[in-house]
Amino acid sequence: MQKSGTATGASVGERVLEMRVRERITVAQDVAHLVLEGDSSGPLPTWEPGAHIDLLLTASLVRQYSLCGDPRNESCYEIAVLREPDGRGGSAFVHDKLDVDARVTVHGPRNHFSLVDAERYLFIAGGIGITPILPMIEAVAHSGRPWRLAYGGRSRHSMAFGADLAALYAENVTLWPQDEKGLLPLDDLLADAAEGTSVYCCGPEALLAAVEERRHSLPAEILHVERFSPKSITPVEVEKTFVVELARSGKSVTIPAGANLLDTLAEMGVDVTHSCREGTCGTCITTVLAGIPDHRDSVLTAAERATNDIFLPCVSRCLSETLVLDL
Repeated sequence: MQKSGTATGASVGERVLEMRVRERITVAQDVAHLVLEGDSSGPLPTWEPGAHIDLLLTASLVRQYSLCGDPRNESCYEIAVLREPDGRGGSAFVHDKLDVDARVTVHGPRNHFSLVDAERYLFIAGGIGITPILPMIEAVAHSGRPWRLAYGGRSRHSMAFGADLAALYAENVTLWPQDEKGLLPLDDLLADAAEGTSVYCCGPEALLAAVEERRHSLPAEILHVERFSPKSITPVEVEKTFVVELARSGKSVTIPAGANLLDTLAEMGVDVTHSCREGTCGTCITTVLAGIPDHRDSVLTAAERATNDIFLPCVSRCLSETLVLDL
């Protein structure tokens, strides 16, 4: 998984890690698998399946990548990066600059795609979206619970880790190269999701949108998705002016229609740690003490939005007259 953004400070409790590329392997067409190790001999911060890290590639360029290795290995982090010809420079930088022994600054890990406890699992991956799914599969397989993976890609040559997964878990894994079979049979896959199944999906926006279009046939809480880029969101209402009160500092500020909340806070000296500025990475999640947010992110679940106790100020606004934040 890759997301885009601009560099900022690490979140509270996160370590800033100086890391070295220990190993780099081409695992599929235009996909580089990087093993990163820390400069110090101590263990790296722990993580769980679904987590990602920030790579600070330059002073103004940061990208988020899913961790795809073994969470029990505290000596290194593993990521896999697809070169995107039409991207904005992050994947090209990784492919062209991060060779063995290259140094890179890392923030994290953080996790907004956690593996929940369930009776059984259905994993749906598209292309490089397989990366956060890999440690999930290992964890579920180790637990002995039933699971299935449907993995689609342009061709077999483009499907990172596909052959290894099919060989290791032949009865659980279905590879679905588009040039051989067409698109993933989502209707059939989701129709077969028995009660007690948690569905995890990661991949390009077209795949995620197609899965979400079919979510009416599923209980909302069983579907978990992670996006590379922000989904198209229709605002609940026309943007309006609202007031933000900062409970800890006692400050308040009026946010005009069309103004970015994160930028306005920065102008008044309130630093909210952020990264992607697109509502996809979850770095800037902020606690809401009162008021009703206008959620415009691509991270929070429907249940999380319904509570209205957190929101992402990099993209979201306010439906009530006033929003009180824990800042």
